[in-house]
Amino acid sequence: MNNVADPPRPTAPDAVHADDLTVVRGSRTVLHHLRFTVPRGQITGLLGPSGCGKSTLMRAIVGTQAKVTGTLDVLGRPAGHPGLRSRIGYVTQAPSVYDDLTVRQNLDYFAAILDPARAASDRRGTVERVLADVDLTSHADALAGNLSGGQRSRVSLAVALLGTPELLVLDEPTVGLDPVLRRDLWNLFHDLAARGATLLVSSHVMDEAERCHRLLLMRDGRILADDTPDALRTRTGTDTVEDAFLHLVDEAATADASTTDRTKETSR
Repeated sequence: MNNVADPPRPTAPDAVHADDLTVVRGSRTVLHHLRFTVPRGQITGLLGPSGCGKSTLMRAIVGTQAKVTGTLDVLGRPAGHPGLRSRIGYVTQAPSVYDDLTVRQNLDYFAAILDPARAASDRRGTVERVLADVDLTSHADALAGNLSGGQRSRVSLAVALLGTPELLVLDEPTVGLDPVLRRDLWNLFHDLAARGATLLVSSHVMDEAERCHRLLLMRDGRILADDTPDALRTRTGTDTVEDAFLHLVDEAATADASTTDRTKETSR
């Protein structure tokens, strides 16, 4: 069963609102007319198999994806608006750090870019805070290039936390991490949500769905479901979110086959 406590019902507008969201890359449609919301102050899991369009959707939300049509509002503004830059933290699958700098030097550098007018002493306090948040204080003076893959991913997460963003967009942040570190990161995600942040976390690992307040299940560039884990299990009569996802995949495949058959009959 889902052991995530229900968060307070948000009163502010949704952090993300999409309607008829479509992304075309060359001759291929990557995202097909998506409609969904991401509530504020909650952890929304974006789950689906590799290649289903999760990263494309996240890039659209943070404003770095080309050829996006439809409506996509983020924190009350159109996605990509300059005013959103300091309000969104984005962690890509590939760690975005400088290997020839220490962890602390990386964070101080990005903190200076984020707020050039801020006093160095204030930046140091922020750097120490995010080091503690991601449990890298003991590695603060190690070169980023000498860290493990999981540690480098945590440095990228620390960079995203520097500005205390309202929306955190995390693209498969737990890939390759050991179970203990995965647990600790999810505890951090829930702590950030409790402080009022909104998190959109992608994964292809279905057991992580149980840690989210809400889920967007994707397949082949389409949203199969937008609901809570409990509601999805109840709706599909299954015991786990993975089984619910498989049920919805089969349901969608049956619907597609039926549509194809009707089209063939009509064309005869």
